Amino acid sequence: MSPRHDDDAPALTAAVSGGEVVLRPWAEGDDLRLLEVWGDPADVQQHQDRAMLAADADSPWRRTLVAEEDGVPVGAAVAFAQPLHPGRLWVYGEVARTVRGRGVGRALLEALRGLVAAAHEAGAVPTTELKARFAVASRVPVGGGEVVEAAPQAGAAGAPEAGAAGAEAHAAQVAATERFLVAAGFTPVQRSRRIAVAPGVIALPALRDEEHPEGRVLEEISTGSVELTRAVAAFYDAAHAWDPSQMSVGAAQQLILGPQTGAAGAVVLRDAPREDGGTIQAFAVSYTAERQDAPADVLLGWDPSLGFEEAQLAVGDLLALLVAQHPVQVEADEAMTALEPVLDALLAKRAAGTLVDTRVWATDPS
Repeated sequence: MSPRHDDDAPALTAAVSGGEVVLRPWAEGDDLRLLEVWGDPADVQQHQDRAMLAADADSPWRRTLVAEEDGVPVGAAVAFAQPLHPGRLWVYGEVARTVRGRGVGRALLEALRGLVAAAHEAGAVPTTELKARFAVASRVPVGGGEVVEAAPQAGAAGAPEAGAAGAEAHAAQVAATERFLVAAGFTPVQRSRRIAVAPGVIALPALRDEEHPEGRVLEEISTGSVELTRAVAAFYDAAHAWDPSQMSVGAAQQLILGPQTGAAGAVVLRDAPREDGGTIQAFAVSYTAERQDAPADVLLGWDPSLGFEEAQLAVGDLLALLVAQHPVQVEADEAMTALEPVLDALLAKRAAGTLVDTRVWATDPS
């Protein structure tokens, strides 16, 4: 099979166990056709990743293939370039339960790899390396986005069906995903968790006043602030050394802080007032416009030039202030070395709970 892609490209055929499938580009209405055969997503990560499946594009580069059997779509897969992370392309694929184990997913991935290789040779993408992600547990209602518990029980795994049978089915699907990725040359490179922290579970730091002249300075700041934008860009690049990024000030505004991102407000923690030369040691950007019972969605970061202990203290103090009265949810990758120990300690005390536990695998281990 030699994949090619242009406006007049014919459909490809691939041999699979028990017959063959036709591989063709994504077409309008495929999302609904595939939903009929796939059913609802198994977890919130799959719900998000299905949104990757879309029509082909050249800027940023994306190719999506649909697998048909007897004229019925049974699977799809996409590869797309992310200019912010030029070292790897995202890939996502899914096939119907009724055809799993027959090689449909492998055929889709092999065809996509051919398209990526051709695009790389033509200079359209900077690499042929791939990355994929999947959830090993999820407690966020699929399609809802609202978290029902401020601090769910630590370690509990989500499943599309209720009870032990659902958990067992979910674990089997995770194991199958891992086997597929191993066979395709992927290895694990990162763990990412979304963690809800209950209110009032961290001792509050002293804020600067007459009684505490050396206390922390907490300040509201505009999401359009150049100072904040630079702090966010520096933190993002430092936290993604495992998947190198090229975050400019403009990109930080467009992708993290601009109105189109849903950023609703921000606070920073300083070691001294700004007029006295105080710099941003930690920041929090909220993506929840109004107070609600569910944990507010917050991006929590810190100055990467700080030493480990300084950074851990700063991010812990800011988190304590954020959850003084209301719960929040934050994302923590393994690479966020100052934040992870703070959250792990709260998880151990059941003062926090893991909402989504995701793994990232890639074709290159670096």
